[in-house]
Amino acid sequence: MYFNYFIIPFFIGLLILLAIVFVRFSVWIGSLSRLEHKRILKNIFTTKTLSAIKESFVEGLLHRKIFKTNPVLGYMHMSLAFGWFLLIVVGHIEAFVHFNSVLVSSHIPIFYRFFITDDHSTFFPFLMDLLLLMVLSGVALAYFKRFNKKAFGMKKTTKLKAHDYIALSFLWFVFPLRFLAESFSAGIHHNGSFLTQTAGNFFANFLPLDTLALPTWWAYSFALGGFFVALPTSRYMHIPTEILFIFLKHYGIKLKKSYNAYSRVQVNSCSRCGICINKCPLLDANITTTQSVYMLTKLRKNDLSDETLFNCLLCGQCQNACPVDIGLNDIRTSRRILTTKEYNSTYDYLENKIHKKADVIYFAGCMTHLTPAIKKSMVDIFNHVGANYWFMDENEAACCGRPLMTAGQNQAAQKLIIQNQQDILASGAKTLVLSCPICYKTFNEDYNLGDIRILHHSEYILELINANKLPINQTFTSAIYHDPCELGRGSGIYEQPREVLKNYVNLVEPNREKEDAFCCGGSLSNIKIQMNERNDIRDKVLDNYAKTPSDLLITACPLCKKTFTKGKDIEVKDIAEVVAMDLN
Repeated sequence: MYFNYFIIPFFIGLLILLAIVFVRFSVWIGSLSRLEHKRILKNIFTTKTLSAIKESFVEGLLHRKIFKTNPVLGYMHMSLAFGWFLLIVVGHIEAFVHFNSVLVSSHIPIFYRFFITDDHSTFFPFLMDLLLLMVLSGVALAYFKRFNKKAFGMKKTTKLKAHDYIALSFLWFVFPLRFLAESFSAGIHHNGSFLTQTAGNFFANFLPLDTLALPTWWAYSFALGGFFVALPTSRYMHIPTEILFIFLKHYGIKLKKSYNAYSRVQVNSCSRCGICINKCPLLDANITTTQSVYMLTKLRKNDLSDETLFNCLLCGQCQNACPVDIGLNDIRTSRRILTTKEYNSTYDYLENKIHKKADVIYFAGCMTHLTPAIKKSMVDIFNHVGANYWFMDENEAACCGRPLMTAGQNQAAQKLIIQNQQDILASGAKTLVLSCPICYKTFNEDYNLGDIRILHHSEYILELINANKLPINQTFTSAIYHDPCELGRGSGIYEQPREVLKNYVNLVEPNREKEDAFCCGGSLSNIKIQMNERNDIRDKVLDNYAKTPSDLLITACPLCKKTFTKGKDIEVKDIAEVVAMDLN
C-alpha cells in the first residue's frame, strides 16, 4: 500500500553507501593492531562509549568548535547537520505515532507527506516545517559562503574537486526539492503547516500540482540517492568517518610515528571546512597550497608531494583550531618518516662517555647554545640556589632527536634518544630541566625516563620562586609574553611562565595569546620555506605585538628569541634572562 517506484533511487543510493561504509570501516578497524583491538573491547562497555556519543552529538551535529571560531559558520554547519538529524528522528516519531507501532517501513518517514495524505494533525507538521526551514537557512548560507567567504571570517576556503561538486550539488538540491515536494502535496491534500501549506496554497494558484507532485518526489528521491552514491568519493565521507574517529579516540587509540589504519581514519574525517587554512601563519608569507587540509586531500588521492609535506612549520595552530580534533602534526610527521630515505649515522662520538652523578640535569638544547645568554642565565640560577646539577650538553652532547624526526629521519633520531636516555638514567638524577620547548616536548613524548621529572626551565624557576630560593623584584617594566608553539599548544604550558613573570614585570595581554598565540616563523620543522618567507611571518607577528604598547617582549624559547631578535627594533629576552637579572 505504501509504495511507489520513486523511492527506488533513494534505496539504491542508501544501500550503496551502507555497503561502502561497512567495507571501509571493516578494513580500517581490522588493520588496527591486536593491542588496539583489545583496547576497544576493554572500553566499549564503559562510560567511554557514553562520552563518545556525547562528543559525536556536540561536535558532529552541533559543531560547537566551529561556533566558537565563527558563530555564523557554526550555525551554517549546525543547521545542516543537526537539522537533518532532527528531520529524520522527528519524522520517524511522527510515523510511529501515526501507525501506533515502531514496525514502520524505513522509507515512510522520509516520504511521509506523500504516503500519508489523511493526517491533518498540527503538531508534527508544524515541527517538521520548522526543522525544514532551519535546514533551508543553512543551505542558503552555504550558497552565500561560496560567493562571499569573508562574511564568514575566512581569508581563504578550500577548492572543490569534480566529485566534490557532484556530491555538493546533490546535497544542495535535497532540501529545496523536499520543500517543493511537500509543498505540492500540501497544496493537494492540505497536510502541511505554516511553511509547506502556505507555499502549497500559493503554488496551487498557478501550477498543476496534481501533475507536478509525483515528478518532484522523484527528483527529491534522486537527489538523496545521488548524494549517498557520491558521498564516499567526496569530502562528505567525513560525515560517517568522523563518528568512527570519535569512538576510536575515546577508546584510547592513538596516533603513532608510523602511518597506519587509525591515521587513515583521521585523514578521511576531515570535512575540508577550511578553518585550518585561515589559522596558518604561512598565509603571511603568501604560501597557500601546503596547509593541512591540502595535505589530507592529497593523502586521500595518494598524490602527496614533498612540497606539500615538508612546507609546514608544525606550529600546531591548525591542529588547535581543527573542529574535528585531527592529529595534523602527527599525521604529517609520520608521513615524513614514511617517505624519507633514512640517513645512516652511528653517532660513535657519543659512546663511552663518563656519566656524572647529579640531582638535577640541565639539557640546554641546540638552539639554546645559539642563544648563549639563556644558557648563561640558567647556569647563574643553578649556581645561585646551590643546585647539584650536571650540564649534560655543555660540551659534546647529542641533540634531543626532534629535528631529525620532523625531517623524517626516525631511525637516526632513535639512536640519539637511546644514547641520551642511557646517559640520563646513569646519572641518578631526579629532575631533568630543559630550556628548549622542542626538547621538552620530545623528552616527554619520546623518551622513557622512568620516575625522573621533566621540567621546562619556566616550571623549574617557578618551583624555586615558590620555595623562596630566588629573589623577586617586580618593576614597572611592561612586557608581552609570547607563548612558544611547542611549549604552549604543543605541551600545554601556559600559566607557569606567567606566574614567574608577574614577580618581575607588568604583563600586558596581546590580542592573541595562549592557544591562539602566533608562531614566530623560525620553526626547524619546515625545510622548504625560504628565509624571506620566514621573515615575512616574523614581521607580521612583531607588527601585531607593536599594537599593544610594551617595553619588552619575553618568550620562553631560544628559537623564538633568536627569530624575534633578528626582526624589528624591539628588546627580546627569555624568561630565564629576566629572572637572572635580579641575581646580581
